[in-house]
Amino acid sequence: MSRSSTYQYYLSLTEHPYSHLIDTLNDGVKFFNPQKLNDPRYGKLPLSIRVLLEAAIRKCDGFYVKEEDVQNYLDWQEQQNVAEVPFPPSRVLLQDFTGIPAMVDLAAMRDALVKHGVDPYRVNPVCPTDLIVDHSLQIDFSKCAIQNTPNPGGGETQSQGAPRSSSSSTPAPVSSAPGSGPRQPPRGGGAHCGAARGSCGKGSCSDPPASPGKHPPAVQQIENSPLLCPFHLQPVSEQLTRWFPFGGCPEKFWCSKAFQNVNVVPPDVGAVHQVNLEHLCRVVHVSDGLVYPDSVVGTDSHTTMINGLGVLGWGVGGIEAEAVMLGQPVALTLPQVVGCKLEGSINPLTTSIDVVLGITKHLRQANIAGRFVEFFGPGVSQLSVPDRTTIANMCPEYNATVSFFPIDQVTLKHFNKTNFSQEKLELLESYMKAVNLFRTYEDSEEDPVYSEVIEIQLSSFIPYVSGPKRPQDRVAVSDMKVDFHSCLKEKVGFKGFHVAPDRLQTQVPFQHAGQEYQLAHGSLVIAAVISCTNNCNPSVMLAAGLLAKKAVEAGLGVKPYIRTSLAPGTGMVTQYLNTSGVLPFLSQLGFEVIGYGCATCVGNTAPLPEGVADAIKQGNLVACGVLSGNRHFEGRLFNCVSANYLASPPLVVAYAIAGTVDIDFEKEPLGVTPEGKEVFLRDVWPSREEVQQMEEDTVVSSIFQELNSRMEKGNALWSNLECPETAVFPWDQKSTYIRQPAFFHKLSKEVQPPRSIEHAHALLFLGNKVTTDHISPAGSISRVSAAAKYLLSKRLTPREFNSYGARRGNDAVMTRGTFASIKLMNRFIGKSGPKTLHIPSGQTLDVFEAAERYQREGIPLIILAGKDYGSGSSRDWVAKGPCLLGVRAIIAESFQKLHQTQLLGMGILPLSFLPGQTADSLELSGKEKFSISLPEELALGHALTVQTSEGKSFGVTALIDSEMDLIYYRHGGLLPYVARTMI
Repeated sequence: MSRSSTYQYYLSLTEHPYSHLIDTLNDGVKFFNPQKLNDPRYGKLPLSIRVLLEAAIRKCDGFYVKEEDVQNYLDWQEQQNVAEVPFPPSRVLLQDFTGIPAMVDLAAMRDALVKHGVDPYRVNPVCPTDLIVDHSLQIDFSKCAIQNTPNPGGGETQSQGAPRSSSSSTPAPVSSAPGSGPRQPPRGGGAHCGAARGSCGKGSCSDPPASPGKHPPAVQQIENSPLLCPFHLQPVSEQLTRWFPFGGCPEKFWCSKAFQNVNVVPPDVGAVHQVNLEHLCRVVHVSDGLVYPDSVVGTDSHTTMINGLGVLGWGVGGIEAEAVMLGQPVALTLPQVVGCKLEGSINPLTTSIDVVLGITKHLRQANIAGRFVEFFGPGVSQLSVPDRTTIANMCPEYNATVSFFPIDQVTLKHFNKTNFSQEKLELLESYMKAVNLFRTYEDSEEDPVYSEVIEIQLSSFIPYVSGPKRPQDRVAVSDMKVDFHSCLKEKVGFKGFHVAPDRLQTQVPFQHAGQEYQLAHGSLVIAAVISCTNNCNPSVMLAAGLLAKKAVEAGLGVKPYIRTSLAPGTGMVTQYLNTSGVLPFLSQLGFEVIGYGCATCVGNTAPLPEGVADAIKQGNLVACGVLSGNRHFEGRLFNCVSANYLASPPLVVAYAIAGTVDIDFEKEPLGVTPEGKEVFLRDVWPSREEVQQMEEDTVVSSIFQELNSRMEKGNALWSNLECPETAVFPWDQKSTYIRQPAFFHKLSKEVQPPRSIEHAHALLFLGNKVTTDHISPAGSISRVSAAAKYLLSKRLTPREFNSYGARRGNDAVMTRGTFASIKLMNRFIGKSGPKTLHIPSGQTLDVFEAAERYQREGIPLIILAGKDYGSGSSRDWVAKGPCLLGVRAIIAESFQKLHQTQLLGMGILPLSFLPGQTADSLELSGKEKFSISLPEELALGHALTVQTSEGKSFGVTALIDSEMDLIYYRHGGLLPYVARTMI
């Protein structure tokens, strides 16, 4: 059977093996009804498994999905964690950082097919795919200079210096380099109301000047009347100009026209999570006269956010997403499903993020890695849909695959307020009830049978923050001062900083904007309010705004040297903050809207003021950042900012006002008014009733409808782009953003048996908790890195380097960026940094340079590691990079499940030490030569033996858990496999 036949409605309904299950709703729409199986097992299945079962029934073709797969789903209670099953999702979601390389890979695959005489148009997505091209932002400026207005919040005024506020997001969102060569002007992530073109009255935001000799940015006039500054929502007096990422080089958007079944969401709409929730979510699809549940896999670990809407979805790597786009189902071991029973109600003073972190801690302690979580119980009805999406967003933090909230009455009420027509709501409700996917919680007899049940009391949660180095380390706000002092004294580790006793009281004076300030341990230098993922809940953003309003009215402010920013997930957040009247108060405290997308979380922000950075270094201070994001590993925000805490948006504002985390809010004032009056946090903290009332008044259906209308309309520049209409991509050899990758250069028609690994050297000897940030950084490119040397050779200046995330379409940059984190701790070196030992010569080199030398010498490579290798955000280059470095296998104590699959998808063999054994217990120095004999008939979980040049041997287990993973590995990776099936 050909691939193209499998994802059409390849079989007429009358020939379908489950045609007897076809049923009809009142409006004549047909659907596959699993209840017509008359199998009592169906009613006891978790609802998430029922969604998987429906997809297997509907897509059963005897090739990718077989009748035995359907039976395995039905027999879930016996087959969980045993049977391997396919899952064909309804759609694929790509964001820019991972969507760009996915499109580059498909373009390269077309070239490979042409070389083998095959029609390149066979490489075309057959599963509906949405690409968000404007997901990620880079902050180059903050705190818009306020012109001719009071400045109680502490932002620099016009007289204090040059304007510092704008946003700059990553260029090259889809598929090509600047048309004028590598030196493309930076792009802005939003509009700027510079004084030269008229002011919004609130302030002036200067566009970054184009460098001499470079083409000016494309300009678009916003056609709304009156013209508004999108950051301040104030009228502008003249034309409003906007920097766009596609000025002068429309061929970079080739993929939006070259590939069928790809929907490209234009710039300036929002981050992928918000767009997925507010616009792309279907809940149910209607196609070819059939209705069926929405389901999605996305190239972002927080795709699970959609689970809060009753849509099953999770994050996969870019290479897995490419396979689904091309017609491959997702292969998974039938998962265990943990039932999370929620009881009670939320404490009025507890925010959604407190509930999220509380549930995250419970589930992390329950050891549910790789399992589904499904919520049930009377407490579920106490959670709003925004609460549910917030909880579902944190799914990767407790290592579950999904966190599923089934459709219920609360969900229907939410859709009634957003963008669903009455007809769609009626279809949704009638279909979900017909297939028993609709939940009520009054009757416990309806509860499914779960693998395990965890009970959580919602009333037990109190306000927390997480940090100072890891998101799983929660600290009660009431204990923050004591805990921070403890961290200062503890030995260096997951929490400790080991500050000498005589240095605990160190204070360093410095000058900023003509005034003297002092920094100490715990001083706050970064405060970022972010609303794209775990804080997309309107209630916490409105709470932050209300707190800002009360604080400003009380006479409090924020010190001007603190790097403050406000990054809403979409324009909807800005709109409801403005409609509610709290946005101006956030602005007065320095929390200016910098754009829509990922910024501070991934290290995309401007350097700290020089005086601040120098003071931190001079005193060797443990300076702090507080953000309402979801990632904050040590050094991720700034190298000199050692302690970072995740907090709810109102707490971010509170700590910014306090200027330190070394504070007990119960006993110490938040600040002192100009009149000398002490103001405590309890004096300005908004009540739950205030927040809920404001949410009801401002977050209404008109906002969703307006955003959907804007998305559908797009903009004139985007709509009028001209792209080369060719089957294969016209690669620009001068491009430093897009380059043809090397994955298909040695592609053969026939599959070769696995090659044994002979006399390999260890490229790296790593410890525990090596994250995807360590393996493939997404932030800025260091001036002394291997990637920087490459870009300098292309005649780029350091200010044009941009970030690793922006250059994911260039394998030369990304390979050099692999293991380029300054926080990488390599035991060969003994200190953190992107260095390793070239064992034959004894030289210390950049990791890339060492790997390059090993490849020239014909020496295969392995990596030794500890526990939890590959934890963190899903990134395709965490597997692609080591592959191109020449790594053949990684031997670790344990792997993050998704990363384990990604390695196999790139032809790298993940091997685990036997239980109780480690590199240390085996007395490995890492400098030995390693040989691993691979049998031609490699099997799932195959036991292998590693021989060293020192005469030692030890056992390892090949972590190949599914037949599909085994097929990928035998082919040398997923991409060669897909290409060969087409050839």
